[in-house]
Amino acid sequence: MLCQPAAAQVAILQIQVSGGEGAVHAPGARDSRGIAVVVTDETGRPVEGAAVSFHLPEQGPSGTFVNGLRTEVAVTDDRGRAAVHAIEFNRVPGRFEIRIVASKEQARAGTVSFQYIAGVSPGAAAETAKGGGHHRKIWLMVAVVAGIGAAGGTMALVRSSSAATTYSATILTIGPPSITVSKP
Repeated sequence: MLCQPAAAQVAILQIQVSGGEGAVHAPGARDSRGIAVVVTDETGRPVEGAAVSFHLPEQGPSGTFVNGLRTEVAVTDDRGRAAVHAIEFNRVPGRFEIRIVASKEQARAGTVSFQYIAGVSPGAAAETAKGGGHHRKIWLMVAVVAGIGAAGGTMALVRSSSAATTYSATILTIGPPSITVSKP
């Protein structure tokens, strides 16, 4: 009689957002980059076959996934990676959270990814309508990106220093801003 060892049950899951964290999106834009995560067990090994759900807010700054809903589910690959793509953002400016929950067998973990939908000030919209304000728009975008980065860093510090919070630690990485300027 052949005996096979029982597969080890996953006891604790950990989620790390590996792509798309802190992104700034244009109002009404469709983003094909999406959000990517890596799910590991308590020893840091990748967890294959974990179900990862991504939840967008029902109100305020938000969007919908390619399926037309505010929830999408992906399954981790052999390296513990899962991602969702093609999010269409609404036109409500501001910061919002994408809630992310991973589960496999009896183990669960959750985290959030902070995202932003950029806003346009009435003065900048009027300048754009007149065909001017090219340099002002560039400086405005640089200021918005810098302000959002500072606010995200402050929120990460506040959230991680609170003893009563139930969120797991989120690693916040701010990369160089990307600005695209084109002629009308």
